[in-house]
Amino acid sequence: MARYIEGTERYQATLFPESLDNYITEDNPVRVIDLFVDEIELGKMGFNTIPAKTGRPSYHPSTMLKLYIYGYLNRVQSSRRLERESHRNIELMWLLRKLSPDFKTIADFRKDNTSAIQQVCREFVMLCRKLDLFSDAFVAIDGSKFKAVNHRDLNFTRAKLKYRLNIIDESIAKYLKQIDNADYQEAPSSKIKVDKLKNKIYNLKEEINKLNTIGIALEASPDKQISFTDPDARSMKTRGTGIVGYNVQAAVDTRHHIILAHEVTNIGHDRSQLFNMAKQARAVIGSNNLKVVADRGYYKGEEILACEQSGITTFLPKPQTSGNQSKGLFGRHDFIYREASDSYKCPGGEIAKYRMSSEEKGKVIRRYWSSSCIGCSLKPKCTTGKYRRISRWEHENVLDDMNERLEANVDMMTIRKSTVEHPFGTIKHWMGATHFQMKTIKKVSTEMSLHVLAYNLKRVINIMGTKPLMEAMRA
Repeated sequence: MARYIEGTERYQATLFPESLDNYITEDNPVRVIDLFVDEIELGKMGFNTIPAKTGRPSYHPSTMLKLYIYGYLNRVQSSRRLERESHRNIELMWLLRKLSPDFKTIADFRKDNTSAIQQVCREFVMLCRKLDLFSDAFVAIDGSKFKAVNHRDLNFTRAKLKYRLNIIDESIAKYLKQIDNADYQEAPSSKIKVDKLKNKIYNLKEEINKLNTIGIALEASPDKQISFTDPDARSMKTRGTGIVGYNVQAAVDTRHHIILAHEVTNIGHDRSQLFNMAKQARAVIGSNNLKVVADRGYYKGEEILACEQSGITTFLPKPQTSGNQSKGLFGRHDFIYREASDSYKCPGGEIAKYRMSSEEKGKVIRRYWSSSCIGCSLKPKCTTGKYRRISRWEHENVLDDMNERLEANVDMMTIRKSTVEHPFGTIKHWMGATHFQMKTIKKVSTEMSLHVLAYNLKRVINIMGTKPLMEAMRA
């Protein structure tokens, strides 16, 4: 063993330090957790801080909260794993003062204090505001899909139900054909084969009855979808094969990448979330000059208008969804709007005048077309109808102004991507290839709050350092 670093003998007597505190360095993040929880008023957050006068004494909420924050900060979310760590982890021994709650107590604390834990997450964000970390008043908004505790086979939609019934019908037809073929054979094994096939057909018919029962319940549900393990989880499209889970929304500060606001939804798209998340971010920052950037998945006229009317400046790219352009015809962007005369100039140089208005899905739509369409030489490239009609929303000027802002700030989409996708990637990396630990949207929101709190805590420690952050907490 010469020239190698050697360890000590396992049976060598050792004099350990008399104090656990000697094992925890002054800049250890566990000291930040301890101070943060001790500084907040848990009673105001919604925790029950008054012990019962009878029965076995319970653990103080601060002890359990420290355990969970430490666990999520160190990628340990399971209550059973947290119990094991409390017996062997020197940092947890210091943090919990050598207390070791059992896994059921740990799990029940997270389940029974959903709203209070979410308030703690918000309390840390407000601490960041006091530290003047949101001075830029510029946030990026995005959503990401997270898996729920619900297998795909236990989630049903109309399309999935129809697909499964078709597969069963095809299987029954195949088995019936095999029975007919076996009847022509006189081999002794034919009867055994026929009995097996009949048993398979019987099981498939039982499955049809089960699926028909599910179909009745499916039609009675508001969104025509059912999940059996987690009733709030929903089937959502992703870039891959899709998942059964939740769509988590987040508003992230572009300067320090701190999550200002988040919300767990079970709606598979982002179109109705822009104003909601921008409003929450503004409430946290406390500024009237908030700027928001998001991707084209958030592009919806009503949402952008609501932001504009509330003084929130938005930056969103417009999705290219023109049906005419996909057919090789002129797209909407080829027609230039003239505000002074309230008309459009078409690619052929003609003027499309305002003709009429109509209401569609609660929106007032103005219609424009030119009388010169009939004899125009460019008509084959423009429309297959008699006239090329151009539709314009009554508040289209708000969208036009936003497009001009985006063209003047070409780096906005780069800022968005490098800001809001970073927290989601980090949290999913911490979670690993797994799903949420809890069920229903209320409890999943609590679990997401713990993830966000752990992420923000680590982020601020990296920005400020452990000791300066602790001094700021005491101030």
